[in-house]
Amino acid sequence: MSIIKHKDQRVAILIDVQNLYHSAKNLYNARVNFSKVLEAALAGRKLVRAIAYVVKTETGEESAFFEALTKMGIETKMKDLQIFPGGVKKGDWDVGIAVDAIRLAESAIDALALGTGDGDFVPLVEYLRGRGRQVEVIAFGRSTSAKLKEAADDFIDMSADPKKFTIPSKKLSAGRRTQRRVIIRK
Repeated sequence: MSIIKHKDQRVAILIDVQNLYHSAKNLYNARVNFSKVLEAALAGRKLVRAIAYVVKTETGEESAFFEALTKMGIETKMKDLQIFPGGVKKGDWDVGIAVDAIRLAESAIDALALGTGDGDFVPLVEYLRGRGRQVEVIAFGRSTSAKLKEAADDFIDMSADPKKFTIPSKKLSAGRRTQRRVIIRK
């Protein structure tokens, strides 16, 4: 895709944290490096707003992660994890992300970068593009909807450089150290 990214473009970056988190975990047994996501999505342009949509659990163990996002300059919008009778859990931000994207696109931005691979955002992308906004998607290509990739003006595939966009999980790092010790002892 051929698009123009110039330093005077006003950009909003909206990040579906759950989507990227689960993709990194399932594909690479790793965590997302959100500072690199922010850097790649911004691409040297003017940041209007960066928002991460997060789900708060009952334990609250993710509070340090939320603070880290804030220190990176990413605003966090939180919602509580919903637990339904029968144990089904839901923490979906799709409507909230769509509403914020439309509000921002009405006046404040030239381009919107969506950090998600969720195909449910195709109608949003089409709507914004139809109103003259450039829409870019940044996600792991291996788990991103093909229709979302097609609908966007640009797609940044984090799977093309997973070492840049992920941080090895502590369990994985410990496993690698153990594996190295075993190899050395042999």
